Amino acid sequence: MPAHSGRHFLQIPGPTNVPDRILRAIDHPTIDHRGPDFGRLGAKVLDGVKGIFRTASPVVIYPASGTGAWEAALVNTLSPGDRVLMAETGHFASLWRELAARLGLEPEFLPGDWRHGADPAAIEARLAEDREHAIKAVCVVHNETSTGVASRIPEIRAAIDRAGHPALFLVDTISSLGSIDYRHDEWGVDVTVGGSQKGLMLPPGLSFNAVSDKARAAAKSARLPRSYWDWESMIAVNGTGYFPYTPATNLLFGLDAAIDMLMEEGLDNVFARHDRHAEATRRAVRAWGLEVLAADAREYSSSLTAVLVPDGVDADALRGTILERFDMSLGNGLGRLKGKVFRIGHLGSFNDLMLCATLSGVEMGLVTHGVPVERGGVQAAMEYLTGNA
Repeated sequence: MPAHSGRHFLQIPGPTNVPDRILRAIDHPTIDHRGPDFGRLGAKVLDGVKGIFRTASPVVIYPASGTGAWEAALVNTLSPGDRVLMAETGHFASLWRELAARLGLEPEFLPGDWRHGADPAAIEARLAEDREHAIKAVCVVHNETSTGVASRIPEIRAAIDRAGHPALFLVDTISSLGSIDYRHDEWGVDVTVGGSQKGLMLPPGLSFNAVSDKARAAAKSARLPRSYWDWESMIAVNGTGYFPYTPATNLLFGLDAAIDMLMEEGLDNVFARHDRHAEATRRAVRAWGLEVLAADAREYSSSLTAVLVPDGVDADALRGTILERFDMSLGNGLGRLKGKVFRIGHLGSFNDLMLCATLSGVEMGLVTHGVPVERGGVQAAMEYLTGNA
């Protein structure tokens, strides 16, 4: 790799760029996690994070990646052999399914083409067939990071209700929390899974479960083994601002700053900013003559855009050219999309100039790599941004 001056452009859809304000917060000296200063920090963070999930229910914070939060959601609510209805929306939905199977559950996967979100009608039809209520939970990835497709969570909640089915509703928001409108309480979600390294603008290392009363009631009879992931052990101690085991103290300093930043901007403004940058990106993609992977405009992600490359073009080789020549990292294609797409992250601490620079790097990379595209994608994005301030 050649030496580069200037800053590296990290435009994968997470981990995202960590703003200076959060870096300075994380840089605090580590404090006693049993002392009064930590108790005040813990109480503030545990209360403040509820606003990000838009819930009055407890939010459990683990020192873990999002995979840990997946596991916590399952082991706290389910028993060995329980049937779980899941939707094949992409690579991460597939990984969640594999995790469920390894835990001894029986996941039932509604097939998908990786270009559409979870189908509310298919979920409703399957639940209506389940007259014995063998299905104990419905698990959906809100924003599929591998595809740039966002499932319509309120419609899925309505589908479950129309079927009159008592299944728990578990939703993964790892790449949508703090980036795309999401409402745990209003949308009737029982467990919301989250992670720190995307819309919350933190490094990896924190994961979350927002937990409804119904989910906590289910946990009382759930028989999957759990110790580290046990909600009630956490919630009981969290009431005092503390944790039952050593927390990720300095990441909690960063989370405190992240919550403040999101609330100062206003969540609705944060979501509108992400929507605007996503639309500008899609206009650039179309101006290049390329295709957005997401096939339904109702399901466009505002966190990232996955772009299909023309036949005969290796998306990973293109990404390599962009990294070598312009010092910018783009997301790779995962699973069945390997070599077929590249993913542009436009979430977290992000503004118009950062987006224009990102799209300039993509356009120069496409041309440098010899991909048959039209020029003018950056111009199309700029025209949209200047006309929609």
